[in-house]
Amino acid sequence: MYPPVDDWSIVSAQCLPAQYSASAVARAVEDCDAHVLNLNVTDLGDADNPMLVFELRANRRNADGIARSLERYGFDVLSVDGSDNAGADTDTTRQRIDNLLRYLEI
Repeated sequence: MYPPVDDWSIVSAQCLPAQYSASAVARAVEDCDAHVLNLNVTDLGDADNPMLVFELRANRRNADGIARSLERYGFDVLSVDGSDNAGADTDTTRQRIDNLLRYLEI
């Protein structure tokens, strides 16, 4: 359904239909210095469950910040999935910190 890109994360969220605005979703994502690559409404809800469910893909491997931003904007985050696990980012960060400390010791 989505075209392939290297860095991506998919976030599913829900809200009441009256609260949904694509510009509000994009604003929440862009507050995290990310961009919306795709935005799809996957469930319009019904009388028993009036919640509108949408799924977005952003250009970040780790979508934890995007999920927090969506929650600040009043959306309920259902799931988060990324192209890379958070451990790889942590390992890279740890290596860079170690290299910096070695450089500062010289």
